[in-house]
Amino acid sequence: MKDADYLVGQFLLAMPGMGDPRFDKAVIALCGHDAKGAIGIGLGAVVGGIGFHALLEQLDIPVGQAPDAPVHFGGPVEIRRGFVVHSTDWTGQDTIDVAGRWRLSGTVDILRAIADGTGPRDWVCALGYAGWGAGQLDEELTSAGWFTAPGDPALIWSTPAAERWTRGYEGAGIDPRLLVAGAGHA
Repeated sequence: MKDADYLVGQFLLAMPGMGDPRFDKAVIALCGHDAKGAIGIGLGAVVGGIGFHALLEQLDIPVGQAPDAPVHFGGPVEIRRGFVVHSTDWTGQDTIDVAGRWRLSGTVDILRAIADGTGPRDWVCALGYAGWGAGQLDEELTSAGWFTAPGDPALIWSTPAAERWTRGYEGAGIDPRLLVAGAGHA
């Protein structure tokens, strides 16, 4: 596979009836994809019962200027591990640039920066991630489980989580109401 075929900086949108309830109407920001595998952060669903303030308090970080934003379900892998998908105006220890569209940070320095008002302008916090081994995502893309959509950062920063799946399809020119579960047979 050529580098141009990898999907870093794009979105994976779950197709109706994909078969895995953990990914029902999932919107995954692909932050890494190469011959070794893929990693993405789910941005289509929030975790009930925990906000950003509670997360900071659990880590003994003073809330400071941080808004009490929802925490997203990043994916089923390492659900106790936190990640922040954020705008490109901030970088810290181990921050990864994602195709110049957004950045991904997974260390407490970004949480402290958000709390003290020196963090990125735009950000979304998530627990867990979606991960695929070598060739696994590429194989899944040949079935009717996932749709790839352009990586427009506005889908993250300007769209509420509950609307991202629908708007992701609409941004690709597809009316999601017309999608059906399963594939047809000729």
